[in-house]
Amino acid sequence: MREKILHRATDLFLNLGFKSVTMDDLANEMGISKKTIYSHFENKTKLIEESTMDLFYCISDGIDDIIALKKNPIEELYEIKKFVMLHLKDEKSSPQYQLRKYYPKIFETLKKKEFEVMQECVVDNIRRGMEIGIYRENLNIQFVARIYFSGAVSLGDLDLFPSTMFTKVELEDYYLEYHLRGIVTPKGRKILNAIINSNQE
Repeated sequence: MREKILHRATDLFLNLGFKSVTMDDLANEMGISKKTIYSHFENKTKLIEESTMDLFYCISDGIDDIIALKKNPIEELYEIKKFVMLHLKDEKSSPQYQLRKYYPKIFETLKKKEFEVMQECVVDNIRRGMEIGIYRENLNIQFVARIYFSGAVSLGDLDLFPSTMFTKVELEDYYLEYHLRGIVTPKGRKILNAIINSNQE
């Protein structure tokens, strides 16, 4: 039952937002009593904390699986983006923004964990791209990895990127292309253009 509550809550949080979903909503949605929920999670904050960590580990494992395929580094980033978007349900309610605003401690913990995972995978991606000549050889790997992470986090800021101006899918596409165009070689640009063209068909 604990797992069921966790997964249903995660689904609701992603679709409606952390602030919007109440314990009553969750109980009604699942056809159980609030008492049942509280027997597994002492309060809503605890449920949000566990829900975000559960989703984080699920996405991290999926990213590891994609990296293990040892695809071309440009293709790999597009596969990771597709996988993450699928699991975040395109973030209709901008849960990241709500998390930052209403549950800042959980947001900061999550951001630290995301940085550790993303840093490792992006550094590896850049290094491999440089080795096979599709990323420029004069890149400062740490700078590129950190600026990439910093930008990825800021995409969730609705003040900077209002949903009335950009859809989440558009933002992710623009951002990944922007990142890659800054680091590819002419050889890498051909691969990037081929992926973008095939995505638009």
